[in-house]
Amino acid sequence: MASLLQDKLTTHQDLLLMQEGMLMYKVKSKTWKKLRYFRLQNDGMTVWQERQTWGKAKPSFSISDVETVRKGHDSELLRSLAEEFPLEQGFTVVFHGRRTNLDLVANSVKEAQIWMQGLQLLVDLVTSMDQQEQLDQWLSDWFQRGDKNQDGRMTFQEVQRLLHLMNVEMDQEYAFNLFQTADTSQSGTLEGEEFVQFYKALTKRDEVQELFESFSADGQKLTLLEFLDFLQEEQKQRDCAPELALELIDRYEPSDSGKLRHVLSVDGFLSYLCSKDGDIFNPACLPIYQDMTQPLSHYFINSSHNTYLMRNQLCGQSSVEGYIWALKQGCRCVEVDVWDGPSGEPIVYHGHTLTSRILFKDVVATIAQYAFQTSDYPVILSLENHCSWEQQETMARHLIEILGEQLLSTTLDGLLPTQLPSPKELRRKILVKGKKLDALEEDLKEEEEEEEEPESELERQPESESVLESQCETEPKPELQKLRPLSKDKKQKKSKIILCPALSDLVVYLKTVSFHSFAHSREHYHCYEISSFSETKARGLVKEAGNEFVQHNTWQLCRVYPSGLRTDSSNYNPQELWNAGCQMVAMNMQTAGLEMDIYDGLFRQNGGCGYVLKPDFLCDAQSSFNPERPISPFKAQTLLIQVISGQQLPKVNKTKEGSIVDPLVRVQIFGVRPDTTRQETNYVQNNGFNPHWGQTLCFRVLVPELAMVRFVVKDYDWKSRNDFIGQYTLPWTCIQQGYRHIHLLSKDGTSLHPASIFVYICIREDMEDES
Repeated sequence: MASLLQDKLTTHQDLLLMQEGMLMYKVKSKTWKKLRYFRLQNDGMTVWQERQTWGKAKPSFSISDVETVRKGHDSELLRSLAEEFPLEQGFTVVFHGRRTNLDLVANSVKEAQIWMQGLQLLVDLVTSMDQQEQLDQWLSDWFQRGDKNQDGRMTFQEVQRLLHLMNVEMDQEYAFNLFQTADTSQSGTLEGEEFVQFYKALTKRDEVQELFESFSADGQKLTLLEFLDFLQEEQKQRDCAPELALELIDRYEPSDSGKLRHVLSVDGFLSYLCSKDGDIFNPACLPIYQDMTQPLSHYFINSSHNTYLMRNQLCGQSSVEGYIWALKQGCRCVEVDVWDGPSGEPIVYHGHTLTSRILFKDVVATIAQYAFQTSDYPVILSLENHCSWEQQETMARHLIEILGEQLLSTTLDGLLPTQLPSPKELRRKILVKGKKLDALEEDLKEEEEEEEEPESELERQPESESVLESQCETEPKPELQKLRPLSKDKKQKKSKIILCPALSDLVVYLKTVSFHSFAHSREHYHCYEISSFSETKARGLVKEAGNEFVQHNTWQLCRVYPSGLRTDSSNYNPQELWNAGCQMVAMNMQTAGLEMDIYDGLFRQNGGCGYVLKPDFLCDAQSSFNPERPISPFKAQTLLIQVISGQQLPKVNKTKEGSIVDPLVRVQIFGVRPDTTRQETNYVQNNGFNPHWGQTLCFRVLVPELAMVRFVVKDYDWKSRNDFIGQYTLPWTCIQQGYRHIHLLSKDGTSLHPASIFVYICIREDMEDES
């Protein structure tokens, strides 16, 4: 198990000091700051903390959970405590997924540097590990946990305890036989390499061995032609050439002699099956592979609601971290809710609630810094403007000065658009979505009229989008073709806020307008105008006027947002809105769950760039598609999934050493209503380590272009709801056929490596629809 990491742990000065441990302040808020003793464990993979140097230690975090380490100056929380702690002594550990950052303050600048440099070195090492090195490191981690007295060797009693920790229920005599076979030194204990051999015997994959032998003439190796036959016949890579088979052998065969002879051993075969090439997600869909030159309205756009919130909508924390996380996840539309703040500076928070406040200029600076770190394609600022004239002018100034060249403030060619520009044309541009005083053509006229009086501007200002939307929410049964006119009192109430020309001028392709009906939009609106819908309103439109909604979304953008009743920041299912071609289906991204699994699954493709091209029938202005009644000419497909086995499934309840999971696999299809369904396997009793199901599930889908497939592993419990173990969600169109591994993700969307399920996938097109 010797590796570059182990070498660094024994020679690198920073890592040696981290293993000794240091006292640092753990900071959670302005008022919660406590001294903790942090120590890097000998495995180099986990950091433990204790209340004092002699206290009881507990795991704080794993290096594999860390995305990056940031300086104290970049931490919103540490900056707010600058008078109490020097910023140079602080740093932030940023985690993958939705886990909250960890802010720490060391006793000196030197100690902070030791931890920052040491942690980043470990993160870089883990990130660069290949599949085998990751497995070796995972084993090393388990060895450390099983070796209770930390003497570098494991007795059979320690191995038995470790098996329980690893989710294995095994016959004691069988386990002891494996232990004795692995104990080649006959010392009665297992040391490093002996433990590896024990693990290999423990994890012998009989189902993979059988598959290997069915294609191997001698049962010992796959020749180049045998492996090519496997790829073409079983993996459905019909156009696979010998060159690709050769490349895969070179990549996954562990022995040099095997590579030279162009053969694949059973270990190399397993390595291939567990790799990206053997993954269920088609590698061809991972980079940007779609046409990025079509109008913006032809794409699903990764969009966030209340982006500034870290938790719920009533008393959650507002933070620029919400924007950082969303943008780094590939989000391309962020929401900025702006209100008048003290000292003439606008603030961002959820109005009329107890959520904390952040400065608008800090939000804009954060967006400027992170907008294009993950994707070059345009970012949309969805402005919810509640500010006075003076603070709107301040907003406009901040946008212009901070965003600079990134801000799009006029049409690309200076002409009035007849269709929206494409993501490619708008690369590295930030667009403002908001209200606008004049039509765009007025702005483009060379002879600008003198600035008009506020009263006449008010007359030209469209009714507040938020008022109309809230009216839609509260109607007992809203008419879809026509909204009631606002009462005189409501109009007078809203007239207190007058739109400032400086801010209005920054709105180009995304002028917000009130939705009345699809006919009204066709007659009176332009492609550069956009309407917003509550989830309730949008769902009603899908049900009652599905085809009209589809046609509307081919030429004009729409944004759907969660109901105001979702005070816990829960989410709706985005699928039924995608079915109607809605582009910006905004989500509470801080809230994990099934809905975000579906959302993350769709945007996992196309380079994670935040734009996914809609199917052709959702881009055609004359489309006859109705998501509620999908009919031919769509070609239905049948999906056969043989759920074969599982590998190293994590324990649900890690605190109970004796508990072993009883796993089952549920497969869910989300798409148009007739396609939405689920099936599941039986559960396997007391085996989370290598359960075997061998069951086949069958799904027939009418509109595969819109279908999402979610694999979820549950721990069966007859007394209560089955506990979640892990999941993986992907678009139907990105599925690879054949023998595939599905690498499971946690509730937060982070990797559960090496947990996986092994399946066989077959997709076939149905013949002419019998109906």
